[in-house]
Amino acid sequence: MTCMPTLNRTSGGVVPGFHCGRFRLDLARPLLMGILNVTPDSFSDGGRHQALDAALAHAERLHEEGAAIIDVGGESTRPGAPPVPVEEELRRVVPVVEALAARGRLVSIDTRNPAVMRAALAAGAALVNDVNALRAPGALEVCADSDAGICLMHMQGDPLTMQQDPHYGDVCAEVSAFLAERAEAARAAGIGRERICLDPGFGFGKTVAHNLALLRGLPALAAHGYAVLAGLSRKSVLGAVTAKAPDDRVHASAAAALLAAQAGAHILRVHDVAATRNALAVWNALRETAG
Repeated sequence: MTCMPTLNRTSGGVVPGFHCGRFRLDLARPLLMGILNVTPDSFSDGGRHQALDAALAHAERLHEEGAAIIDVGGESTRPGAPPVPVEEELRRVVPVVEALAARGRLVSIDTRNPAVMRAALAAGAALVNDVNALRAPGALEVCADSDAGICLMHMQGDPLTMQQDPHYGDVCAEVSAFLAERAEAARAAGIGRERICLDPGFGFGKTVAHNLALLRGLPALAAHGYAVLAGLSRKSVLGAVTAKAPDDRVHASAAAALLAAQAGAHILRVHDVAATRNALAVWNALRETAG
């Protein structure tokens, strides 16, 4: 008996690439999205990169370590987080997006606010990463009027209340159906399939059991034929499994990212780019030389 088949990537539907503005991403190998929070209160790195110079220095570090995408967020969506005024979110993110885009980086804007989407796209963002799956009035239209990629995420409730009592009949089926519906809404608005990415929303209105079920069930989500993003980095589910604080979850995060890639995820949203890149390098070498 051989264990080599377990090294193979779940193919799911055929996803030839992911288009984000002028960027065309090859998804044959999993890509890394580096997290850049310019917030005072994000659960893992809040307050570390608020100043523009610090944010740009961290972004360059993520890029050098292997991040294909830099995901800039100006509003914490950790459990219990209150909403941020639009003016404050704009103040935090627009200068960072503008500076990174001028350097030729593929910048993602992590926001659920259409006004912030519009400003960030004007500043050079090529991807809109929305935890609310473009459900806010006007969000679909803002993205349809651009050539940016979009990432549609599932969240039960909102950040302020989502972890109070999350419940599902069948978490994998319900998340998959929701994301398929949002993808169809995006396509009806004029956003092409090649510009759409789906994210099951690990940690967003889910218990530990829900998160583990979604990780096991990623192949079914990948079978929809859209790019799939997985964001497990330093999440509380890994804390529950390892009993480690967020900054001590690097190894667990790399392991979770590797499992997500094996299950069919195309983009891995991570804090620890270098560690994840190295884990993927070993996995890619083994699977690409199999047989």
